[in-house]
Order: sequence, then C-alpha cells, then structure tokens
Amino acid sequence: MKKDSTKGAGGVLSLSRRKLLGLMGALSTAPFVGGVRAQSPTGKDGTSAQCVVRPQQTEGPYFRDERLDRSDIRSDPSDGAIKPGVPLRLEFHVSLIEDSACTPLDGAVVDLWQCDAQGVYSDVRDINGRFDTRGQRFLRGYQSTDADGIARFLTIYPGWYPGRTVHIHFKIRTDPQSQQGLEFTSQLYFDDAVTDRVHAQPPYADMGPRTVRNDRDGIFRRGGSHLMMQLTRDEPGYVGRFDIGLWKS
Repeated sequence: MKKDSTKGAGGVLSLSRRKLLGLMGALSTAPFVGGVRAQSPTGKDGTSAQCVVRPQQTEGPYFRDERLDRSDIRSDPSDGAIKPGVPLRLEFHVSLIEDSACTPLDGAVVDLWQCDAQGVYSDVRDINGRFDTRGQRFLRGYQSTDADGIARFLTIYPGWYPGRTVHIHFKIRTDPQSQQGLEFTSQLYFDDAVTDRVHAQPPYADMGPRTVRNDRDGIFRRGGSHLMMQLTRDEPGYVGRFDIGLWKS
C-alpha cells in the first residue's frame, strides 16, 4: 500500500497515487474526509449519536506499516524491553457518518505511532541524524475497532523533540491491504499544562525544557485545537478518550 510523503519539518503533504486517483474518481470508494465542526446526526436506531469531525493532518516521515496487532505498544518485540514513561491508556471511538446517520465503525484498523520520552521513534533513521533505530519497533501498533467502534491502547505519554510540540500520530483504515480501502491520518495533542507536569518527571526531565509549545507549532495551528486529547488522572498515569466521526467523500 502506498503512503503519503512529506517534505521537511513544515509538513508539506503530497498526495499518494492512490489518493490522487481517488480525487479524480478513478476508485470505486473515496478516502475518509475530516472537518473542523462537531456533528450530532441521528443514529440508525433513531437515537442521537455524537460524531465529532476532526481535521486530517500530515502523516509525517516516520510511519511504518509494521502490522503489529497489539494493544500494549510500549515494548520492542525483538527483546520485550518496555519503554519507560508515564502510562497512557487511550480509547478511540470511531464512527462513520453516511446520509446524516452516525454509526460505530466496526473492523477499522487504527494505527498508533509516537516517540518515546527522549523524542526517539523506532525503526527509522532520523532525518536530522539524531538517532538510528532501524530494526526496533517500540511504540508502534494497531488495533481493530470492535462492534462499538472502539479501539484501545496502552502506551506512554510522549516526549518531545526539536521543531514539534508533543503529539501522537494515528491512522484509521478500513482495508490496509487494498488500494480501495478508506484512510484517515491525523495527530493527537495534549494540554500544555499537563505536558509540563509530566515532563518535569524522569525520564522526561533528562531532555530539559521543550522548545515548542502548541501555539508555536505550525502543524498544530492547522486544526490542532480540534485534535486535543482530553485526559483524566488514573494513577500512575492518565486515561484519554478520543471521539471521531468520519465522512465518506
């Protein structure tokens, strides 16, 4: 499956061949689309279903289609070593919006990938020469949504690296092995005050004060306020729920 490509830290997105053909109407199904407005269409059972439409954002340079089917993404499968950090439990509630109806999207593949507490991604050579982790696969994985449209993950609160605010990447696909599958890619963000508290603790504190906050991040400014993860404290970490409604274009 071909993926989107980006150029530089600014996150300039170029369309993959599959998405370009989709825009031209060459495919029988079109990609998911996002917006910046909340929707509460009526579900097929006649009840009100909350669908929050979110903006798409750049995939970034570090997506790898590892096909790691796992809910706990903290470890490296090669040796079982678990990345240290504040535990973070995430729930994605995914709905499909069609004909003004909002229904849970069953069987969608939700991919998650992120950096560790030191700002390092797995299985890549950093474009700025900061690290080379090829062959490692920590903090990556996917889950399929259940009949209620829910996918659950256990990860750690992400660290930071130069040029970006704190974030987690995610991708939602209906059929990763088909060019005609539907796809939506974006990022999750966190309240700066929560990040400050987390990053004051080890092992995050070893990195020192972060250089970019939400309001200074160029990608965040393109819809990031609609991609904020709402967290609740759950010792020793946090729990977050993310509702997203996806339109078929």
